[in-house]
Amino acid sequence: MELLCLEAAVRARPDPVLLGDQRVLQSLLSIEERFLPQVPYFKLFQKELQPYMRRMVATWMLEVCEEQKCEEEVFPLAMNYLDRFLAVVPTQKRNLQLLGAVCMFLASKLKETRPLTAEKLCIYTDNSISPGELLDWELVVLAKLKWNLAAVTPNDFIEHIVRRLPLTEEKLTLVRKHVTTFIALCATDFNFAMYPPSMIATGSVGAAVSGLQLEMAGGRGHCLTALLAKITNTEVDLLKACQEHIERVLVSSLLEGRQQQQTQPSEKGLEEQDQASTPTDVRDVDL
Repeated sequence: MELLCLEAAVRARPDPVLLGDQRVLQSLLSIEERFLPQVPYFKLFQKELQPYMRRMVATWMLEVCEEQKCEEEVFPLAMNYLDRFLAVVPTQKRNLQLLGAVCMFLASKLKETRPLTAEKLCIYTDNSISPGELLDWELVVLAKLKWNLAAVTPNDFIEHIVRRLPLTEEKLTLVRKHVTTFIALCATDFNFAMYPPSMIATGSVGAAVSGLQLEMAGGRGHCLTALLAKITNTEVDLLKACQEHIERVLVSSLLEGRQQQQTQPSEKGLEEQDQASTPTDVRDVDL
């Protein structure tokens, strides 16, 4: 009799003690700006690269993470590495996809029980890079990031925020799904690269609750914004502006996806083009 052992990745459950301790949240808030790119590098630093190139490689990275069913934290963390590297190292556009692959490689090592392999990532580049090149660049990226890989990302704030909202667990599950979608959307847009992770997370929660039209104790609208601002010590006006920015980017992404649908004649082309332009589950988001 043969015994089949199916190994599945097991994710640790959130620790309610840590999530309920205000000191943990304050610690995250106090160190988050250390992991932001120090300069708007497209204007001041990079000569060959343009924002649309970053978006193209970010969309590709997101597709790889989706197809490999990576943890939700992998993609935002990989984009954090990419932005921090580009803020200190002039990079040729022919090396941008290689850099993206290296950043996913490192992020998956930190967040996955089964990290992405160098060989698999090379396949996703149509073998335009070799495993040797990827491993060489891994050392370069690690050196430029000073081996400081445990970056704070918006995902680190999700549970700290949503568990402080007066919503049922069923509604919170729906909010979490939308929030992770918004965070992925923000990660593909360079305009959010300089935003503190806590603001992106808080704005995403506000956009999710507002879009879902969820009823909360004490009402919605300004009361929700004030509550979210209080949780993460954010100014109400700044948070409101961030939330509105996220909602505009979402609408723009949905419109772009619909326009591309209309121009694609075949069903296969329709599906591929739509997936290439919109982050995870963005089409399921309610407006």
